[in-house]
Amino acid sequence: MSGDPRMAGLASGVAESLQAGARALRDGRLMQAEALFKQACQRAPTHPEPLRYLAIVELQTRRAERAVATLDRALALAPEDALLHADLGTARAASGDLASALVSWRRACSLAPDQPIPWFNLGRNLQQIGDTEGAIDALERAATLAPALLPARVLLGDALAHAGRFDAAARSYREALRLRPACGDAWRGLSNIKTKPLDEADIQTLRVQLLGPDVAPPDRVAMGHALGKAEEDRGQLDAALAAFTAANALQEQLTPWRPEAFESFVAQSLVATGSLPAPIDPTLGREVIFIVGLPRSGSTLFEQILAAHPEVEGASELDDLGIVIQRESMRRKRPYPQWVPQATAADWQQLGQDYLARTARWRARRPRMTDKQPDNWKHAGILRAMLPGATVIETRRDPRETAWSCFKQQFYSQPHFANTLAHIALYLRRSEQAMDTHRSRDPGHIHLHRYEDLLDAPEAHIRALLDDCGLAFDPACLSPHRSARSVRTASAAQVRQPLRAAATHALAYGALLDPLWSLLKLPLSML
Repeated sequence: MSGDPRMAGLASGVAESLQAGARALRDGRLMQAEALFKQACQRAPTHPEPLRYLAIVELQTRRAERAVATLDRALALAPEDALLHADLGTARAASGDLASALVSWRRACSLAPDQPIPWFNLGRNLQQIGDTEGAIDALERAATLAPALLPARVLLGDALAHAGRFDAAARSYREALRLRPACGDAWRGLSNIKTKPLDEADIQTLRVQLLGPDVAPPDRVAMGHALGKAEEDRGQLDAALAAFTAANALQEQLTPWRPEAFESFVAQSLVATGSLPAPIDPTLGREVIFIVGLPRSGSTLFEQILAAHPEVEGASELDDLGIVIQRESMRRKRPYPQWVPQATAADWQQLGQDYLARTARWRARRPRMTDKQPDNWKHAGILRAMLPGATVIETRRDPRETAWSCFKQQFYSQPHFANTLAHIALYLRRSEQAMDTHRSRDPGHIHLHRYEDLLDAPEAHIRALLDDCGLAFDPACLSPHRSARSVRTASAAQVRQPLRAAATHALAYGALLDPLWSLLKLPLSML
């Protein structure tokens, strides 16, 4: 570090304190690192580098707002320092201010266009907010500047796939695999391009890599799912089932899901939302169409249809509703839904307004938006108080196909219910029971739509869907595959195909999936 140009101008003793602090930080001795960095700041108050290191330890100890303030002090000393702007972007993002974080990363890219990490951070976060083309541009810059930067190659593949550029996405994933053949995220990306099956060479490579003793468990899970999908595509269903089962067993071992906690939550939420105060403004939230239900139930297709309408922006899977509720729980110092009975009509209106403010950018071009976060079914019961004008579309698919599709899809939010067949059956049945209750309480705003019905008679059911959302019929909704919008889910390739009869992948397994069929038939009390 002594030759680091960023240390220029520091007395040798201060530089030694920073070096010792950096070693402590590397070794996880955070309190010692912070003390050394503070000492360096005191001894060199006009130099930005001690402040930058102090901000790093503040970030690692989850004090993002303090890190922002520290970096602001550093930038007052060196306003043209690209690395400080890049670090400020990271701190702002950690504090929840993504808009300001993007400004910081753009400034870093402008000041040091030859540095890959600011471009990578910019691209990764542009993709998260739905600016797929901007993300592609930034990630391509990062990958060009640092050809061995594996995450840039993978995320570039993701962004290209979301934009419907599947050939380019596949090339980016394969470049990542050239760098690291056991890169689970790259195999996951290739496998999710479901219109382009993996070939025999890919299958052999996956098998060899899965035998490697040094493969990290997350990579092993992802490769197992990719192998299962490849075996299914070529009709080797015994081998496919074995691959999916092994991958899910490993994931469940790594992140076990607690069915008892889930059951308790659903029961509490049904009781807590049974009686809610009448809304102050019954139209609040009319701009929003929530699409909820189980993953893999056709929700991406329903959103694609609605997003083809000239009045609707498809926002994909947003975390904002959950974040608003989580922050209210933190404010009240009580977990949701325990505080629900104490919330007043004014409280609910404020929470609804908070959600609308957080999602306003999705209504900048069109007056209405979809929020296709499947897990929002857990919060459907409070919407008649919080966003009483919103529409809720619950999507359901043949439970056998939904359950099997969940089992063979790798999910990143862990722990997850989809790692065992028994948990899937419980989750599916309990969520449908809860939504039936919520719909009976608010039938004017919560509507059930079935995937197979839509595909059997598209125009009639698309008209019914639009009617439930208060939208006039538009012919563009009959050809959702022509939409050029970014699709940021595992169904990105499928929804770009013309509407056609529902596939029956699960039924093809026949007796191999008898355990699943039996679970789906059991009474809820026995699951």
